[in-house]
Amino acid sequence: MWELTVMAENAVQRETVLSLRETIARIENRRLAGVVKTVKAADPAGFRRRQEGSQSSGRKVLPLGTPELDAILEGGLPLEGMTEIRSSETRDAGAAAGFATALGALCQQARQQKGDAAAPVLWISQSLASTEAGLPYGLGLKAYGLDIRSLILSLPRTVKDALWIAETALSVSAFCAVILEIRGNPASLALSESRRLHVRARAGRIPLLLLRQSGHEEASSAFFRLHIEPAPARERPLPDGSMLCGSIGHPVFHVIAEKSRSPAPVGLFLEWNPHDRRFYPVEPLPAAAAADPEPAHSVARLSASSSRPGGAEPLGHLLAFPRAS
Repeated sequence: MWELTVMAENAVQRETVLSLRETIARIENRRLAGVVKTVKAADPAGFRRRQEGSQSSGRKVLPLGTPELDAILEGGLPLEGMTEIRSSETRDAGAAAGFATALGALCQQARQQKGDAAAPVLWISQSLASTEAGLPYGLGLKAYGLDIRSLILSLPRTVKDALWIAETALSVSAFCAVILEIRGNPASLALSESRRLHVRARAGRIPLLLLRQSGHEEASSAFFRLHIEPAPARERPLPDGSMLCGSIGHPVFHVIAEKSRSPAPVGLFLEWNPHDRRFYPVEPLPAAAAADPEPAHSVARLSASSSRPGGAEPLGHLLAFPRAS
């Protein structure tokens, strides 16, 4: 009798745990391994929705053309929700902004291919972020592959104003992407505000790129969080297949997946080609080649001083000049 009671209690506990797992999986829009779910025949729209998404997650995604990056993003960049792009230091803000610009250019290209010639991108840069890292440069963005004729730049003063603009813009279906640039980890952008932005982006069916410069990793409602670091660029290739010595090629990013349900590599090196509007995986350069201690243009070096002081003469030193007459 005692053994039957223990077995019954264990069965109830296993059933409770399985029920909790299914509930969490349903909240996270994913499917448990080994659990088969049937699709009702009366819901063909839902089936088409899952086919358009990634791995039956019910999300619309934009494949980026790089298998390693698409695997991290579970099929591609989410087109309905928030994705966080983070740089840990201010000096890396340019790399993070460049990566976000590349994603915005891909969203713009996808919308233009569907017949929307405008495909505007909204870039919201809070004043502290733009003061520390600078403003987006139009000619640079154009050379990067972004159509600046459809770029709208907003410079709110406070984080609360930036959040209000972002939430309002996410209800306008005309935007193909919204980039929200924030510096650090402000208290006004906590988990609850992050959740509200994510819900607005999903309801408006617009990709939201939260560009956080010089911020540390914290809880977020974003689908994914990518840590971006700059990497040494390669030399420019010549038509004959050789490399132009001393030249600087396309930008290279070191991408680290900090929040993803897929097994991610330690670091992924991607090169952005603005002409093709595509990421290409590349191998990291050796440490010696990345350091490159020799300058690009050598200059004559002065010999070290010998038997004389190397610093400047102290003030008040008397000098003797010859008499003029």
